[in-house]
Amino acid sequence: MTRDLERSELAQKRLLQDRLNYVFSDQRLLALALTHRSFSAQNNERLEFLGDAVLGSIIAHYLYRHYPQLREGEMSRMRAQIVRAESLASVGKRLDLGSCLLLGPGEMKAGGKKRDSILGDAVEAIIGAVYIDSGADSSNECVLRWFKEELIKVSYEWPSKDSKTKLQEWLQKKGQPLPYYRLIDTSGEAHSRTFTVECVLSSIDIDANASASSVKKAEQIVAEKLLIAIGEI
Repeated sequence: MTRDLERSELAQKRLLQDRLNYVFSDQRLLALALTHRSFSAQNNERLEFLGDAVLGSIIAHYLYRHYPQLREGEMSRMRAQIVRAESLASVGKRLDLGSCLLLGPGEMKAGGKKRDSILGDAVEAIIGAVYIDSGADSSNECVLRWFKEELIKVSYEWPSKDSKTKLQEWLQKKGQPLPYYRLIDTSGEAHSRTFTVECVLSSIDIDANASASSVKKAEQIVAEKLLIAIGEI
């Protein structure tokens, strides 16, 4: 029975590493990252502490490079949204960390494998474990891959300043007319307006629209949508 259990745990860890798209050189680090404090005094809390710092640093660097127009306060709010508890739990669920967690009997009965806080802590612990296992470059690659959905989602709220410029440069390079932006709708109360902007690329018969809290933001979002449509993102 013990051997069967060990084989089952090894199989689960192999599957988890497939989902992570990362194989640990030191499998003990993975085991520790999956160990909750209710299971053992040797648990993932220290790795969680490290992973929290590593995650924050990676996201901060990503935002600094990709959003040159944002001020410090805006970058702080953006980072907070990406690394908030709900986002961490979502990543943990997508990776199905719950199936591999080691929990004490009480926590197990209480549904700990599905608890958002435990899943989020495990995500940070695994990030810390990857950092120790193979360094900054690997942990950077893993974080950006695992948090891809969160990074895409937040990009629509704080679009890159370069989207309109990139679209204009692409059209100029092709010798095509510049994009035409127009405000097609305004809705909401005076203190919380939503603006919808349409952009038309007449030469290739493509158009799109987007809504945001300002016309400028909506223009950036719709430009980014069109860049995706023409394969430039």
